[in-house]
Amino acid sequence: MSVLSDLLAALRDRTVEVIDLTAPLQADTPVLQLPPPFANASAFGLSEISRYDDRGPAWYWNDIHTSEHTGTHFDAPVHWVTAKDGEDIAQVAPQKLLAPAAVLDLADQAASNPDFLLEIEHVRAWEKEHGPLPEGGWLLYRTGWDARSADAEAFLNAGATPGISVECAKWLAEEAPVIGIGVETVGTDAGAAHGFDPPFPCHSFLLGAGKYGLTQLQNLAQLPPSGAVVVAGPLPIVGGSGSPARVLALVER
Repeated sequence: MSVLSDLLAALRDRTVEVIDLTAPLQADTPVLQLPPPFANASAFGLSEISRYDDRGPAWYWNDIHTSEHTGTHFDAPVHWVTAKDGEDIAQVAPQKLLAPAAVLDLADQAASNPDFLLEIEHVRAWEKEHGPLPEGGWLLYRTGWDARSADAEAFLNAGATPGISVECAKWLAEEAPVIGIGVETVGTDAGAAHGFDPPFPCHSFLLGAGKYGLTQLQNLAQLPPSGAVVVAGPLPIVGGSGSPARVLALVER
């Protein structure tokens, strides 16, 4: 197919650049911390099986230990009670794993206010400048929070992290043409979202509408406001509520 040949040629000559949006997955990757009595996700860990030794003289490999929602990960609808009968991560259609992206950059606002919330008016202002949100695409919400990822305390920020307002989350779920949202923070909701009505509106509304979430993204500053294509690759865990994912963006230069 000439389209695929053209894409491969563009990748070779760097007229299409691949941007990695994934945070490295390691033992100190920040993990969301819920207060008691709620159970928490596990940190990432490796357990060595063999490393060119008597357990396996020619090979190195590990068992991995992690939550579905550790590091850069993909939230499936069934992750939330509003979609408890919805798709698990293995049921997400493969064609949805490649989709266009709208990148909304509100990093300046989040820098001055760690509790900054994305509102419908911010999305409308973006549309006025760049055109409508992409049908079947992602809304990627840049807050500059990825700069904090090396410091777990600053990244988690004890509940003060930017997010999306209740009204905007409901609108994105029910009216916007996107398939989901992507954020740089530890989860798709704001740090204060436990006190919203309803609590955690991004999870409640978007997952309840059969849409998706991408979290702990990096390098959104390298993407244009429109025109990028996101490739999100979660593991197809049967019955899984989500999965760590390698998330890439294709950008035409």
